[in-house]
Amino acid sequence: MNLESTYEYLQQFLTPERFQKIEHYSKESSDFVLPVMEDIYQFRNAAAIVRSVEACGFHKVVAMEKENFFEPNLKVTKGADTWVEVEKMPRTIDSLQNIKNRGYKIVAVSAENNAKMLPDYEITEPLALVFGTEWEGTTDELLDFADETLAIPMYGFTRSFNVSVAAAICMYELKQKLLKSDIDYKLSEEKLLQMKIRWAKNSIPSGDMILEKYLREQGLARI
Repeated sequence: MNLESTYEYLQQFLTPERFQKIEHYSKESSDFVLPVMEDIYQFRNAAAIVRSVEACGFHKVVAMEKENFFEPNLKVTKGADTWVEVEKMPRTIDSLQNIKNRGYKIVAVSAENNAKMLPDYEITEPLALVFGTEWEGTTDELLDFADETLAIPMYGFTRSFNVSVAAAICMYELKQKLLKSDIDYKLSEEKLLQMKIRWAKNSIPSGDMILEKYLREQGLARI
């Protein structure tokens, strides 16, 4: 598939303002840190996580589901769901192994297992940052599988943050570390074009139908 020609085709349906925003904000997009949510059940938490992830320039979330569906509240996301891709997977170790096989280190956000503190953490390779459920926290099975654990320092009687707050703190802090590093953390050219196509499609009324029609006429497969 020619990603460039597909993106160029969709541009005719975008307003100049939306096209400029896509070009501007895509430059800082990254999947170097991949937030993975373990069976989040409160839709407001799901929405707040998506919003924080997008604000930090990361545009993908993995939602591992078992008892609950990851369905963000659209009023809370403030439109962030237009930009953030949510990949849904079963809440299993096999799913984590799948992510690990993509080149990610599995890092559980937990104070267990001699966790490293977030301010001191050195990011050197792609991370899949796994957050536990609202009530259970990170499961023992996940902790045993994780390559390492990461904790947020706390200074009061309360010994944990709400999961959406924890996600926001981690994503923001890790983004600052990447900005100050020499790491090439941004998307590859292919991933960048795929994301721009998704953003353009999501910005166009009946975007799915328009894209499907174009690909069908070109004899191309769905992205």
